[in-house]
Amino acid sequence: MKMFQPLKERYSREHLSAQEAQRAAEEIAFAPVVFQVSRLMIKFGILDLLRNHRNGMTMAEIIDATHLSRYAVQVLLESSLTIGTVLFHDERWHLSKTGWVLLTDKMTRVNMDFNHDVNYMGLYYLEESLLHGKCEGLKVFGDWDTIYEGLSQLPAQAQRSWFGFDHFYSDCSFPQALQIVFSNHPRTLLDVGGNTGRWAQQCVAYDPEVEVTIVDLPQQLELMHKAVDGSVGCDRIHGYGTNLLDPEAAFPTNFDAIWMSQFLDCFSEEEVTSILQRAAVAMGDHTRLYIMETFWDRQHFETAAYCLTQTSIYFTALANGNSKMYHSDDMARCIELAGLEIEQIYDGLGMGHSIMQCKRIK
Repeated sequence: MKMFQPLKERYSREHLSAQEAQRAAEEIAFAPVVFQVSRLMIKFGILDLLRNHRNGMTMAEIIDATHLSRYAVQVLLESSLTIGTVLFHDERWHLSKTGWVLLTDKMTRVNMDFNHDVNYMGLYYLEESLLHGKCEGLKVFGDWDTIYEGLSQLPAQAQRSWFGFDHFYSDCSFPQALQIVFSNHPRTLLDVGGNTGRWAQQCVAYDPEVEVTIVDLPQQLELMHKAVDGSVGCDRIHGYGTNLLDPEAAFPTNFDAIWMSQFLDCFSEEEVTSILQRAAVAMGDHTRLYIMETFWDRQHFETAAYCLTQTSIYFTALANGNSKMYHSDDMARCIELAGLEIEQIYDGLGMGHSIMQCKRIK
């Protein structure tokens, strides 16, 4: 299994002493406690208070500022002390480096909201999901086969956190992705699994002539039309409703570019291959397919690989039961089976995205 060098160095040998390994094991055992305590330290404003008081605060001062009971403040602070998000000296509580990152790093906050509002309860059914090959955890929200069918019906907070997670990771890659895709001057672009139309909006704003068609479930297209209504170039954003999991559902033809962003990770390898095969049939010799994904093996920073492989478990328990954040070799194999070849791979976009530029094999 190939990996970028920083990951290979981290994952090929031991780095912890026996004592550090013991600590890491206990952090796993108490992970749900650590998560909820840390979330509430943010929600109740305690970490924010400590950030704003560089000389620290006494417990009495924190109690007065939060209006929480002494018991509540004490158990949260003592737990956080051993977690490592706060420090204690000279009878005063202080924010640690880890606490500062937890409080201020946008990616961490997006991940925390996503895990609490979308994943937390459903992960209780991970064992059943793995054994049955279906997303058993989704039952905490509704009776759907996949979460995508129910996105528009999720509770408001879960919906906000789901889209916040999805958009955060894709949006920061769009400026570089636009340069790559439009270097070939496409006049027509097919956005497969275009969701709420954020990429389509970027495209029509970037190029005043391009026409974009979004392929997605009919109910998702309803959300898309509402989201893009009134935006610049919205008259050049169109919808094509279909069930992309139906192997008989053909792609529309005569497009210069086909775009798939954070889309194929929503499907099993067999489903990915089927989707790509139908894309290949719809492609002309001049058409280029662009697949943008966060391949965990192509990350330059180990923390990114960690986040991505943990995100795979969301797909297992809640999204569909059979997909993941893919290794790039897995995607390359599906591309080849579909009758396509990779012309070029662009790495290092945004928060660790890669783009595979593909053409049809003649």
